[in-house]
Amino acid sequence: MRALLAALLALALVAAPAQAQRASLPDIEDEVMCLECGTALNVSTSEVADQEREFIADLIAQGKSKAEIKAALVDEYGPRVLAEPEDDGFQLAAWAVPVLVAVAALALVILIARRWRREDPPAGDDAASGLGDDDARRLDAELAAFDR
Repeated sequence: MRALLAALLALALVAAPAQAQRASLPDIEDEVMCLECGTALNVSTSEVADQEREFIADLIAQGKSKAEIKAALVDEYGPRVLAEPEDDGFQLAAWAVPVLVAVAALALVILIARRWRREDPPAGDDAASGLGDDDARRLDAELAAFDR
């Protein structure tokens, strides 16, 4: 019984990636741009977008995987057709720069927060409030008059 269960589990693990590889038009439309209007293919209504959809539908009918369809789109229309930049060469900067900027900003916030928390307030009530002697006396007098 355990052997049967193990065999079924192994079969499910092998079959799952095969089903996940199956391409669909809505799935690919999210990751492809219309070359005419520069918007995602799933929202574009131009004739060029319709031609791209037909091209994708033909490739899906041929049983191509998502990766193969994207490669065929790049061959046919050029790298501009992809909504996401490729992850090699100079295109890698499109992924790396925002991440590096976010990390640098976070480090700057942490550094400023640590310095801000380390600052010791000056000794004495008047010094802590930032008031001079004359201002402190005037404030005490006005507060005393307000309390009446």
